[in-house]
Amino acid sequence: MLSLLQESGSFRDPSGHVLISDNRVFRSINEVAREDYEAVRDKGVLSKAIEEGYLINFEELDKPDWPIETLGVAYMVEHPRLPYISYPYEWSFSQLKAAALHHLNFQLWLLERDAVLSDATAYNIQFIGSKPVFIDLLSLRRYREGEFWSGHRQFCEQFLNPLLLRAFRGICHNAWFRGSLEGISTVDLARLIPLSKKFSWNVISQVLLLGKLEQKAINAPDKLTEKAKAQRRLSKTAYRGLLLQLRNWISKLKPAGQEKTVWGEYAHTHTYTSKEAALKRQFVKDFVEATQPKTLIDIGCNTGDYSVAALEAGAEYVIGFDFDQQTIDLAFARSIEQRLPFLPLFLDAANPSPSQGWMQAERGGFMSRAKADALVALAFEHHLAIAKNIPLHQVVQWLVNIAPQGVIEFVPKSDSTVQKMLALREDIFCDYSMETFETHLKSCSKIIQKQVISESGRCLFWYQRKEI
Repeated sequence: MLSLLQESGSFRDPSGHVLISDNRVFRSINEVAREDYEAVRDKGVLSKAIEEGYLINFEELDKPDWPIETLGVAYMVEHPRLPYISYPYEWSFSQLKAAALHHLNFQLWLLERDAVLSDATAYNIQFIGSKPVFIDLLSLRRYREGEFWSGHRQFCEQFLNPLLLRAFRGICHNAWFRGSLEGISTVDLARLIPLSKKFSWNVISQVLLLGKLEQKAINAPDKLTEKAKAQRRLSKTAYRGLLLQLRNWISKLKPAGQEKTVWGEYAHTHTYTSKEAALKRQFVKDFVEATQPKTLIDIGCNTGDYSVAALEAGAEYVIGFDFDQQTIDLAFARSIEQRLPFLPLFLDAANPSPSQGWMQAERGGFMSRAKADALVALAFEHHLAIAKNIPLHQVVQWLVNIAPQGVIEFVPKSDSTVQKMLALREDIFCDYSMETFETHLKSCSKIIQKQVISESGRCLFWYQRKEI
């Protein structure tokens, strides 16, 4: 028997659970879910969904190959392990939109085959590079004639409402979604809809009316429940029409404003000369060619220039992180266009995603998931040490903890970027220097190579972490 751990976020569904053993991922299918599973499997829905790219692959295991024998389990399957698990509050607008459309397209595809999804949580979609994929096999079940879309409210809260928040108000969904793991309630969003948008049929039907129903449910739950039981039927044509209405609406949504941001324009306006950028790119390539990491994390990835350089040099998969939403959207578009194994995500490094949810374990924090073979952190450390007043030794330790080897760039006070940061504030950073940085890095790592790449003194450090 393997040493198994139940995935901390897999406890709510009585149909089965996800079990982890090293790099293997198993899913139990309990007796309560046997009939639905067999129905969609035997009709070829599951295999075709995998073939079409909607559903994650799986292999049904013979009983002697089960990693564990448990009462009440009808089947055991094994999934490929995903390169990285991300959450909707770490996605950009474009990524959340892509995930929403994937869910709706999958629902429409299933409905043609007399199947549906039993829920609509955004956590059931993950990205492999730029491609969304549905990961919860047990959400698929047989369609029942006349049934209402049971996941409609959940879809609105976790997909539609966060998108509308950005499209109507220019407010990013990330902080709100992270603070409320079930998404943004329709009651709350309805209060934020601008008057100019309230006369749209989409807004009326999918936000304002639903918001009123939710408010009635809060005020008189028993009365509304009885009424819902009597009226809650939907023809298959109407079900499909609802999905199409949402798909057509969401496909046209765009972030409000789209004003230029400092870091969104960085790739075009940064202070590096082409020679310095070339030196930086070559250093990263040399590091990757020598270490050949399967997974590499690029902290401060911007639009992905050095993530792409790492991929070109042999990295198998890159997860990029950046604070600026516009740059993440640009990096995501780049990943789509070039079909790259590159997943850019939102990260406020001074306040990364914590472990939270039930028992503070349902959704893993950034540091519990951000474990890679290699790290690249270019033009980044000063954003924590100078902009956020985080002690330099803590910045170094935090970065080195992410991967056992990597490249970190130090940006000195003489650099124009740091000078701009210090222009309107007192310079209280007496220990911020190349020498201090190198001392802190040496305390936890071996420096393999370093190279000054700019006239201002920017320096790249190739480190190898000391293992205790």
